[in-house]
Parts: sequence; structure tokens; C-alpha cells
Amino acid sequence: MKKRVLLGFALGIVGSSLIISCSKDKPLNSETTEVATTKDGKIYDVDTVNSKLEWTGYKILKSDNTSQFGSLKFESGQVTIKDGILESGNFVANMNSISSESISNDPESKAKLDSHLKDGDFFETNKFPTATFEITKVTPNTIGDYNTIIDGNLTIKGVTKPFSINANVKVDADSATIKSEKKDFNRKDFGINFTAPISNGVIKDEISLQINIKVLENK
Repeated sequence: MKKRVLLGFALGIVGSSLIISCSKDKPLNSETTEVATTKDGKIYDVDTVNSKLEWTGYKILKSDNTSQFGSLKFESGQVTIKDGILESGNFVANMNSISSESISNDPESKAKLDSHLKDGDFFETNKFPTATFEITKVTPNTIGDYNTIIDGNLTIKGVTKPFSINANVKVDADSATIKSEKKDFNRKDFGINFTAPISNGVIKDEISLQINIKVLENK
């Protein structure tokens, strides 16, 4: 049982006090934000080899020593950049690539947790093999540690919700990088309702996401 509840993402990636049966009785409604970006700039493709989405899930005390973490690979994605400024974009994550790196030194436990994250308790990847994020608005930012505020529509398990994240966008001659802060979302908003026995540590509803994306100019 301990291995089964090592954690669930976390998006997804990879994080509860509501009763599962009650949650299942309530249909989840998608909420979308209208796309306000333009697409006049140059097209850049996501470098899927050198890009990843990192997730962290937590038990009842949200801290690094009660967490599990890992990553997801991007399946595809594109952005447009005009005059050195990020303009628009969309990204597709491969949910079957979810990997629990926090227990990579225990291959058996890692395999069981990765399998659990893919089943119906969590991301149900046989039915929902991808998650997506579409940028709806890009705002330059001069306050704090990040130079860009990115707003968009996050879709997980077929449910879409608005999601905003701060990031540093760096544009070079023929490539660019997007590196974000660690930002929480509520897993139950997307129908991820798994509840572990209290004796094993209650899983938090919040999952943290952090993106590290490299894009290459489409020539």
C-alpha cells in the first residue's frame, strides 16, 4: 500500500479531503479564456528532446521533504515570436511519459508509481494520452524575477481551465527558451480525485508545475 500511494501528481504531473463518490457525481465544467494573442511572428517548434514539464506532488504538509517529483515530455508544440517578443503558442505533453524521478533509485517502486499515475486513479492515460496548454495572452513584466506573464488554457483529462504562470523568456538568433516559476493547480479541478488512507499520509490537492522549454526556429 505504501508503494501504491507514494504520490500522485502533477499537474501531474503531477495532489484530499472530499469524498470520491461525491466528486464523481458532479460533472466537471471546462472554462476557457478567449485567445487574445496575434500570430504574425516567426514560427518556432518545441525541441522535444531538450524540453520538459516538471511536476511536484505533496502530502498533507506541503514541503519538499513530503513530496514526490518527476517530469513529463512534450510531444509537440509551437510558438510565434515577433521582434524578439513571445507572441503566442501551444504545447502538447505526452502523459504516458510521466516519470517519478524522486524514487529513481528504487526501480520497482518507480515502476509501480508510474503505472499508478497512468491509471484511472490519476491521469487515465489510455483515455487521455495528452495534456495541452494554449497561450491566450502574453504580458511583459518588469517586476520580480520573471520577465513575462503567460496566460492560457490548461487541459488535463479533457477538462480545460484558465492557468497563468510567470516565466523568463529568452530569445536568441534562431532559438528561444521559456523557463517558468513553480506554479500550483488544484488536481480536483481536473477530475483527479484519488484519496489515500490517512494512515499513509493524505495527498494534497495542489500539484506544482514548472516548464522548461526550448524552441527552434522553423526554417
